[in-house]
Amino acid sequence: MADEHARDGEVDSASPTPLFKMLGDDGALAAGRVPRASREIALRAYRELKRLRVLDARMMLLQRQGRIGFYGTCTGQEAVPIASALALAPSDWVFQALRESSMMLVRGFPLAKYIAQIFGNSHDDLKGRMQPSHMSSKSVNQVSWSSCIGTQIPQAVGAAWAAKQRKEKTVVLGFMGDGATSEADFHAGLTFAGVFHVPCVLVCQNNHWAISVPAARQTASASFAMKGLAYGVPSFRVDGNDFLAVYEVVSAAAERARTGEGPSFIECLTSRIRAHSSSDDPTRYRSQEEVDVWLKRDPVQRLKSYLESIGALDDAADEKLEKELNEEISQAITEVERHGPPERDTIFDDVYATLPWHLDEQREELRRSPTAPSHG
Repeated sequence: MADEHARDGEVDSASPTPLFKMLGDDGALAAGRVPRASREIALRAYRELKRLRVLDARMMLLQRQGRIGFYGTCTGQEAVPIASALALAPSDWVFQALRESSMMLVRGFPLAKYIAQIFGNSHDDLKGRMQPSHMSSKSVNQVSWSSCIGTQIPQAVGAAWAAKQRKEKTVVLGFMGDGATSEADFHAGLTFAGVFHVPCVLVCQNNHWAISVPAARQTASASFAMKGLAYGVPSFRVDGNDFLAVYEVVSAAAERARTGEGPSFIECLTSRIRAHSSSDDPTRYRSQEEVDVWLKRDPVQRLKSYLESIGALDDAADEKLEKELNEEISQAITEVERHGPPERDTIFDDVYATLPWHLDEQREELRRSPTAPSHG
C-alpha cells in the first residue's frame, strides 16, 4: 500500500525521492541550508505571492457578486507558480494547467489584461473566447491550455524536442496536477521525454485532490515522483509550500535542461485550501481537519516569517505592501470594467492569415446586421 505519510508531506528518508525542504512550517530556515534565492528574489516572491492571494480573494468576491462568471483560485498553492516563474529565463516557454496562469504576471504581463480575460471583454487579448481562468499570451511565452486534463504534457515535451532540434538554449516547463498522472498523455509525454532526452521540466502540483478524487484513488505508488523514475526521468519531491525549496529545485532542473542534461520531473506537495473553483463545494468530499493541517503550512506566511527572520520585512512594510496591492488590483478592475464585450466580427479573426472570400462575405453581412436588442 502507498505511504500515506509521504503523501501528506512527511520526510521519508528511505524513499528514492525523499522530500526536499528548506523552511520549516514556521518559516525557519533549516540548519545548514543556504538559499539559492537571494534576499531580493525572496522579497520579489513575497510580493507576487501576496498579490496572487489578494487577487484570488477579490475575484471570488466579484464572482459571488455576479460581475464575473467563473474563477479558479490558487489559494494555498501560490509558491509553485511564483517560484517557477522566477527560476525561468524570459525566452523559456510555459505549458500551464489550471493554477499556473499567475506566472504570466511575474513574467511581465499587464494585470488589467490578465483580469480582462476573466471578464472576457474587449480588453482581453483572447477576445473573450476562452473560459475564465484560462489566460495565455505569446508575449510572455505561455501557451493556451485546455480543461481536458493532461493534454499539455506531450505538447510541452514536443516543444522541448523542437528546441533541441533547433539547438536553442530554451527550457520548456510543463505543469499538471496529480490527477493528470492517470491520463494517457502523461505516459506518452514522459516516455518521449525520457527516450529523447529533451530540455523540459515537468512539474506535478500534487494538491492531493483531482477535484474530488483523492490521491489514494489516483495511484498505488508511494509518490508521484516515482512515476517519473519509472520512465527514466530524474525525479524529485519538494515541499510545494516552501518557496525557497521550489525555487531551488526548479532552478537546478532548468539549468540541467539548458545545458543538455535532459528532462526532470518534480512533484510539489501542496494543497488548495479553498475550493477547486467557484463552482465547487469541497466540504462534500474533504474534511476541515485536513484543511487545518495545510493552513499551518501556508506558503505566504512561511515566506513572510523567513523574511522577517533575516530583517527584510516587518509589520509596517507588510501593511504598506497590502495597501499597495489592493489599490493596484482595484485600479485594474476599474480599468477592465470600462470595456464592453468584444466586437462581433472578431469571430472571423485569427483563423486564416488571409480571410477566404466566403468568410469575408459573411463578415460583411454580419456588419450590416443590427445588433440584438437589449432586454436589460
